[in-house]
Amino acid sequence: MKSKVQFRLRIYRDESIAIGPGKIALLEAIAETGSISAAGRQLGMSYRRAWMLIDEMNRALSSPAVATATGGTHGGGSALTPVGEQIVRHYRAIESTSRVAAAADITALTRLLAP
Repeated sequence: MKSKVQFRLRIYRDESIAIGPGKIALLEAIAETGSISAAGRQLGMSYRRAWMLIDEMNRALSSPAVATATGGTHGGGSALTPVGEQIVRHYRAIESTSRVAAAADITALTRLLAP
């Protein structure tokens, strides 16, 4: 069996998760696809679920992480705002720093696993 180590950083605002791994994945998918619905499909979630996660995050922030443009003859779409880009960058940096800082302990713990 192969082991896997996964960090699950969540930042709460009151009772809701303002920033967490699912929302970061969604932001990255929006950046890649330019669309909330396409990002949701890519992650196996409905448009409604994706929109609710973005709305929850945007309401928790001082500035929105995602900007949307209404569809129509000129199309629509979504893009990360500078705040959204910063959130992804900082979140991934925290994960990377944590992995490096905890490497010895992670190795020690994984050695305790059954082969």
